This record gives sequence, C-alpha cells and structure tokens, in this order.
Amino acid sequence: MPQRGTQQNANRRTAVSSAVDRLFVGLAAAAALQASAYAQDTAPQGSAASQSDVLPAVVVKAAAAPGELPAPYTGGQVARGGSIGVLGTSNVMDQPFSTTNYTDQMIRDTQARTIGDVVVNNASVRTEQSSGGFGDVFQIRGFDVQATDVALNGLYGMVSAARVPVNLLERVEVLQGPGSLMYGMGPGGSVGGAINIVTKRADDEPLTRLTAMYQSKGQFGMAADIGRRFGDEGQWGVRFNGQINDGQTGIAHGNQLQGDSSIGLDYRGKQLRWSFDAYNVAENTDEFRSQIGFGTATAVPAAPSGYSNLYPGSKLKLRDTAVMTRLEYDINPHVTVYGAAGEHYGTSAQNFPYAADMTSAGAFNVYNGYYDQYTRTKTVDAGFRFHFDTFGVKHTLVTGITSLNQEIGYFYALGSTAVASSLYNPTPLAPMDVARGDAQRSSQLRLNSQQVIDTMSFFNDRLLITGGFRRQTIGQDNYDPTTGLQQSSIDQQAITPLAGIVFKPLSNISVYGNFTSGLTNGGTAPAEAANAGQAFAPYKSNQYEAGVKADWGHVMTSAAIFQISQPNAVMDPTTKIYGYNGKTRVRGLELSAYGEVFRSLRLMASATFYDPKLSGTAGGAQDGNEPGGVPKFAFNLGADYDLPWVQGLSVNGRIIHTGAQYYDSSNALRLPAWTRYDVGLRYETQIAAKDVVFRANVQNLFGSRYWIQQGTYVTNAAPRTVLVSAQIDF
Repeated sequence: MPQRGTQQNANRRTAVSSAVDRLFVGLAAAAALQASAYAQDTAPQGSAASQSDVLPAVVVKAAAAPGELPAPYTGGQVARGGSIGVLGTSNVMDQPFSTTNYTDQMIRDTQARTIGDVVVNNASVRTEQSSGGFGDVFQIRGFDVQATDVALNGLYGMVSAARVPVNLLERVEVLQGPGSLMYGMGPGGSVGGAINIVTKRADDEPLTRLTAMYQSKGQFGMAADIGRRFGDEGQWGVRFNGQINDGQTGIAHGNQLQGDSSIGLDYRGKQLRWSFDAYNVAENTDEFRSQIGFGTATAVPAAPSGYSNLYPGSKLKLRDTAVMTRLEYDINPHVTVYGAAGEHYGTSAQNFPYAADMTSAGAFNVYNGYYDQYTRTKTVDAGFRFHFDTFGVKHTLVTGITSLNQEIGYFYALGSTAVASSLYNPTPLAPMDVARGDAQRSSQLRLNSQQVIDTMSFFNDRLLITGGFRRQTIGQDNYDPTTGLQQSSIDQQAITPLAGIVFKPLSNISVYGNFTSGLTNGGTAPAEAANAGQAFAPYKSNQYEAGVKADWGHVMTSAAIFQISQPNAVMDPTTKIYGYNGKTRVRGLELSAYGEVFRSLRLMASATFYDPKLSGTAGGAQDGNEPGGVPKFAFNLGADYDLPWVQGLSVNGRIIHTGAQYYDSSNALRLPAWTRYDVGLRYETQIAAKDVVFRANVQNLFGSRYWIQQGTYVTNAAPRTVLVSAQIDF
C-alpha cells in the first residue's frame, strides 16, 4: 500500500478538522445569541422581545407570489428559497434537500464572472478548472457535474458546454445530491448535484444601470442592465443585459475579447404567467489556461506560477445562442398547466494539445492538436400541478413530461511533431501539419421522461412527505465523424424514485431526510472487451441523506449527513468481461451557516467532511482505495462588514480551503491541500443624485500556487487577480 502521509501531516489534518468543528459550534451558538440580541435591540421598548432573554419561536413566512422569486434572506447574499425543478419554488425550510440559492446581490458584490465564481462559496462545491480555462466543471459532494448539466430556468441543454457569464443571471440555485427526479436526467448524467440558473426579470422599479470594469492584467469592459415594466398594472416586463470585455488576461501573453447580450420578456397576470428569453455569447481568447496529465510521473510536480501558460500558442473561440419560453396558466385554484421549450446552438474551436511522458521534475513532450465541436439542443417540459385536500391532508401533485434531443459533432486532429517542454519553462506549440476540417455529427442523444410526484402536508405544514418517480428513456446513436456511418445505438429505460420527509418540531426547525437516485447513460462495452458492443441500461447512483435546518431569525444554520453510491464500469482481468460491477461510495458531513450574525456583519460559512471508498475494482486490486479527486475535507468562510465610521463603506473577505486528494484510484500520487484568500472593498454613495457603487476585489490575494483537478487532468491555479468596477444607476 502507498504511504498515506507523515504523522506531522496527520496531526495537521486533525488540527484543521478540530478547528473547523470549533468554528461551527461557535457560529451556531453565536447565531442563536446574536439573533436573540438583534431581535431585542430592534423591538420597541416594552415589547415581549425586549423583556425576554429567549429567542421567540416565530418565523415570518413571506411566500412568493406565483412566478416571483423568493425574497432574499437577512444579509441579502442568499434567498429564502428557490426552485427544485418540477416540485416548483418553495422555502428552504420546506425542502427535503440541501439547497443554496445565491442572489444577484452576492454575484455583484463579489464581482463573480462565471457560475464557478458563485458556487465556490459552498464547501460541498468546487470548480474543477481554473479561471481562464476552457470552461466551468464542478464537483458536488465528491462527484463531477458537467457544465452541460446546468439548467437554465429549469431546462437542460440551454447553456454553453464552456461557461455562462453571470451578468445575465438573477439567481444561481444549487441542489446538493442527485437531481434526476426533480430536473430529469441531464445530458452529461451528473449525479453529485444540480445547478439551476435563473435569468433576470424587470422589477417594479425602472432600472438603467451602467457598470465600467477592469480586470488585471489589463482587461477593460462595460456592462448595461436596463429593465422596465408596462401596462396599467405593470404586467408586461422587458429586461436587457449586455456586456463587452477586451484586453490582456492573467496568463502570459493572453488576450480575451468577450461579449454577450440577452433579452427577457415576461407577462404576469392573475392567472397567466409567460416569459421569453434569448441570449448570445461570443468569446475569442488567445492563450487560455489548459489542462495537463501527470502521466508517468512518480511524484506530483510543484504547481507553476499562475501566470504560466502551459501551451504557448493556444487559442479558443466560443459561440452560444439560445431562445426559450415558459408559460403557466391557473385553470382554477386547484389546477395549473405549465409548458416550456427551448433551443440552443453552441460551437467551440480550440487548440487541444496532447502531453506525454511527464516526469516528476515537470518535463514533458507535447503535440499540438485541434478539437472543434458543435452542440444543437431542443428541449420541452410540460405538465400539470394539482392542489387538493383529502381527509384533511393537503396535496401538491405534479405530473408531466420532458423531452431533450441533442446532436453533437466534432473534428479532432493531432499533429505529428512533438516538442520538449516543461511546466516551468513552456515551449511554444509546434505548428499544425494537419488541415483543419469541419465538425461532423458524432452522436444523437434522446432523453424522454414522465414523472408523477406528490407532496402531502399534515398538521398545518408541520409534516411534509414527498414521494414519486420518473420513468426515463435514453436513446443514443453514435456515428463515425469521418464516414458518417452509425456505429452503435442504445435504447434503454430506467425509473428513478424519490422519497422525502420534512418534520418541524418547532416553527424554526426542520428535520429532513431523503432517498433519491441519479441516472447516467450506461453506454457500451469497449472494443477490447470480450463482450464488445454490449449496450448497458442506464445505471443509478443512490443517495441517502438526513439533516436539520434552523432559522434563528437572522442566521440560518444546517447540518446534513449523506451517502452517494455510484456504480463503476470495470473489466474482469481474467474473463475480459466488461460491466458495472464496481462502486464508488462517498459519505459526508456538511455544516453551514449564513446570514447577518451581528448588525452590519454578514457571514457565510460551510464545511464538508468526506469518507470516499472504492469497491469491486478490477481483480480487487484497488478495493478500499479512495477515488481520485475527492478531498477528505473542505471549508469556506466569508464575511462582509459595513464599516461604522464611513457611511457606505464595506469590506469583505473569503477563505477557501480544500484538503489533499489522490490523483487517481491507484492512490500513488497525492495532490497537496490548498488555501485561497480573497478580499474586497465596496463604497456606496450618490453622485449628482444617482446611486453609485465602487467595488474592488482581489482573488488569490497571496498568489498561492496549487493544482485544480478534473478527472486525471489538472490545471494550475489562476494568479492574484484584481477586479475593479464602478456602477451607476440612472
């Protein structure tokens, strides 16, 4: 067995874990005390709150009107609730899952650029590609979540396979754990969790907002956000967003030109709600942050500078366009019919080098290459929601269908000339000696499903029980991109169940549990297997979860334990039979707290502890090992504080820590733990009677060097990055 670290490292990990435990115990205690003090301090003299030392067990529920987003929680960084797919929008205290719903305020105040900059505030979520790379890939609860499995307004397939600029978004909603039943199976079959992003809508108050931006090393930009409502009751809304950035990036000799625009229309009537969204994104990047594998290295090479470009001469072009619409109509107080449809087309063209023969000293050989791809997706979601009572039990019954059709094509070519290079002194890529061709169809994916889900409410919403299932049909045709001939075809079905329960022993406490499954395409056995070409049914990844949430009035705390088990495909070393006989099991403990702990002090804190294990590996050689890329623990601590001596001036900071993790399932190489520190400053004032906000943020303040892992590839972390903006509302 490989050595698992020195005693000193073990002591350090124990010390960190103990410190995190003490942190969250302290936060929970402080939250309760400060929420009580806050309530007393703000209550009128002589009121019950000012005369009692006990936190009142009263929770104000401000239910969002149909079609409207839940209100922000105290502090404004996260919302009180959010959407969970076909189950609709609800308060987090009523949801039998772990969810976090980030607001536009959070996005703007941290100057997030992509979804990855937002979700990294949760310790259970990590980005697997560094800023400035090809795109966003996430890990939730120890399992990969592809960018293709990010839903837009509840629809899969409507976003780029690379990244989505967040200036187009109002909310980023994160569900921890499999979301196949709530959202349907995503094109990538991700099981760790689900991310849904929500586009902007016109507010009741007119908005004209301009923002000037700067990003180091020398990139400048401008953004516009304009919203208006029309009609005698403001039932019609229009929201426009546009942004352009150009200049040098934080990578050697890098330059990026990026532009996007979107339009959102909506109608909100007493019975009818309708929306339409369209966006376009274009990006040209010279020198982007590429991935590399460790190959034959016997030790993990030290991470190079964040300014380093591993493959000088790389280029990336991205184009994405999408349109979508959604309609809901209340037939009567008990029945609502809904429907949504969308279409997306995206292309990417990039240098796709191949590095080989990596040494522990960081030397390698590299071939230049092309990888161009297009994705064309059409999707539909439709159904009914029924609200009725049976013998005093309230029901919310949802039944519906989803359909997604996605065509993917690519062109791939590898140059014939290799050049010697190094992580610390990269050599420019060799010129390509292969002609670039057009991307040709490689696969046609069809995902169709039908679901029935019922949420039953007992004892005036003190007990909520949710149960249901989704019947998923997966069809996929694979083609040879060179000849256009069909190579294989799959047509399989599977059923994913859901069982969830929420019990409220007190009005501000929710105890919950769930059992649900994720669904992934089983594919076919490879050519080298004895059963080559055998098609496998979609396989399920089962989750068990239990937790407790507490709303202390100004602080929300939660704790959850979970287990996710995913089948692994292995080939028997003796019989050469390929099948899903292995398993990755990840158990975990999650702790989180957010809100306004003290007056003018907003905190977001979270920690996740993992226990990952492999079983059923080929020949049992790696049974008991840990899967690659899953740390033992991760934690976050963020704070935002209004300085009392300067009106409108606020400071913020964030610590992101990820523990050490194995590079692959052999457990021979171990990537070191890393910590990133971010700081920021915000000043809100008025100039010429206009609201103005100046922001300055520094990510990776100390320029820490570390590896970020996706599968068996890694990228070096982005360097210290300065973000500055000036926002004015007219």
